[in-house]
Amino acid sequence: MISTIYDTLNATDLDELEDIYKNWASEYEYDVIQLAGYVGHIITTDLLLKNLKNNNARILDAGCGTGLVGEILFENNFKNIEGVDFSEEMLSIADQKNIYKSLNLFDLTKKLTYSDNSFDAIICAGTFTCGHVGPESLVEMLRILKEGGFLCFTVRKQEWEAAPYMQILDKLMNSNSLKKIVHNTSGYNIKEGISCQLCLYQKTI
Repeated sequence: MISTIYDTLNATDLDELEDIYKNWASEYEYDVIQLAGYVGHIITTDLLLKNLKNNNARILDAGCGTGLVGEILFENNFKNIEGVDFSEEMLSIADQKNIYKSLNLFDLTKKLTYSDNSFDAIICAGTFTCGHVGPESLVEMLRILKEGGFLCFTVRKQEWEAAPYMQILDKLMNSNSLKKIVHNTSGYNIKEGISCQLCLYQKTI
């Protein structure tokens, strides 16, 4: 495993994680794509684009990092994209790509500043992973999603096994707040042999 990826997965707190990304931002895309074989941005956007047909849809790229997801959406004529991330350095790189309507520095483990029913879709690739954002954030994302809106995300294998994602998703589905569209196991960091849960859910109420 690439040493910096190992460090991010084992950071003891958000301050340590922020420092890692601060120093890593300029090399991040090369390391995760070329060295680790990361495909989270590809599999999530491919899945969302197969289901989201409104090119004017307001989309939140949650944990947008350097803008890998936003680039693909923009290239497919989805231009109403907003991004949030907790790393100022990663956001700075995303900003240089001129693909987001807005970019905001924000911690996804906290209450989001958006109003209820704000977004037609939320996409979150590579963010539900060890030491980053946990399953409780799904509830907050659902709050700001419009009825009928899509929530598309990956969860790294180790994180899925360690945290109660399925319990939270089951609770939301049992309350008729959410329905499953696609949920399967997919490649994630291909060159490292790491898989993820690839998920697409739709808000029902």
